[in-house]
Amino acid sequence: MLVPPPDRRNSFAQRLFTPLPDRYDRLAELLSFGQNGRWRRSMVGHVVPAGSEDQLILDVAAGTAGISLQLARRVGARIVGVDLTEQMLRRGARNVEAAGQAGRIALVTGRAEQLPFPDASFDALTFSYLLRYVADPQATLAELARVVRPGGTIASLEFLLPPNPFWRFWWRLYTATLLPLGGLVTGGREWFAVGRFLGPSIAGHYRRYPVSWTVRAWQQAGIADVGWSAMSLGGGLVMWGTRAGG
Repeated sequence: MLVPPPDRRNSFAQRLFTPLPDRYDRLAELLSFGQNGRWRRSMVGHVVPAGSEDQLILDVAAGTAGISLQLARRVGARIVGVDLTEQMLRRGARNVEAAGQAGRIALVTGRAEQLPFPDASFDALTFSYLLRYVADPQATLAELARVVRPGGTIASLEFLLPPNPFWRFWWRLYTATLLPLGGLVTGGREWFAVGRFLGPSIAGHYRRYPVSWTVRAWQQAGIADVGWSAMSLGGGLVMWGTRAGG
């Protein structure tokens, strides 16, 4: 499958995540104090009603297929996982095979900004930790909505900057010190780089695109009934909605 050439943010994401796949899932749990799995479960919970055996779900920014596997365990639908980084998908393919889900999960290389699928070809869609790595979040949301049938569910998971000043202070301290040091100790130089990058990246994203903007962007992309929930004192953000027109 031909993949359009990556833009600057795509290239950065590829460089950041290419060295990480073999330890990605374990370290993601350690560095989020075990919250990453809970956030994923919350997001997947919004997709569960779309899970009959004759339906198809797209998991964008699938990485090592962690969310694809959660979907497979909780719903009866078939899943297609898409990610930009081939090394992450290769690790994901091994995870899928080890879980005995190769018959239900297909993994393909692709960009969220230009998905290689026809309009309205999926019954539901999930995406995770994506919008900080695309040049135009509004256009990307429109592209994600394009491939979902009217009435289909869309759900997402992103990091969040805690809105409460007290918790934001501790979040900033954690992301500036403990997160990169924890990454260095448990994952080496590559995870030190990720830990050092995450805090400024998240804060910068929400200065430009606050949650209120993101809700409007979902709506402008053709997604109705948009809801959201701040997770773990504001460290994570789960959003959901329905493709309009159903």
